[in-house]
Amino acid sequence: MNVVNESPRRKELTRIAAQLFVQEGFDRTTVRMLAREMGIKSGSLFHHFDDKQEILCAVIEEGTHNALTLAQAALATCGESAEARLHAMARAHLETLLTDRNAHVVALYEWRRLDEGARQHLGHLRDAYEALWQEVIGDALEAGLIRGDRFLISRFVLGALNWTVRWYDPEGPRSPEDLAHELIAMLTPQGRA
Repeated sequence: MNVVNESPRRKELTRIAAQLFVQEGFDRTTVRMLAREMGIKSGSLFHHFDDKQEILCAVIEEGTHNALTLAQAALATCGESAEARLHAMARAHLETLLTDRNAHVVALYEWRRLDEGARQHLGHLRDAYEALWQEVIGDALEAGLIRGDRFLISRFVLGALNWTVRWYDPEGPRSPEDLAHELIAMLTPQGRA
């Protein structure tokens, strides 16, 4: 199952669906609502997708794939130090929220709505993204940069980063770079000196 499709029309429909899923929630979003927002007839929607579940899967797959791609690119160019890698991951996660905010929010809050087949299909992307975080946090622990349980640290860090979708204003005074810097400073008090 590969629901991501490179056609510009399908990508646009996926983007619109993500926005509607954020506004209304997956369960309250009807096929008729999706078609109206997309500017097509309800029946035409099924030319692009098999059903609403496939639309949800496409939204989450695209958002998770984009997050993984941004994180990998950030790690490839940040240098080798544990602090630089931790900072790069935090910044990449925040950039994901800014560039693909709706898809990321849908992935966070609607994952449980995926059917079992879709969860299994998307699990490799989610696992790959979490593995990057585990690796970077493990490096920071080994370097003595941070202390604690790897699993708990990753959950706390991702929870804090994910919560920014509720309060962060991209037009405000702080850039994603600023937020990433502050997060790393909180995790690594010695880094504030």
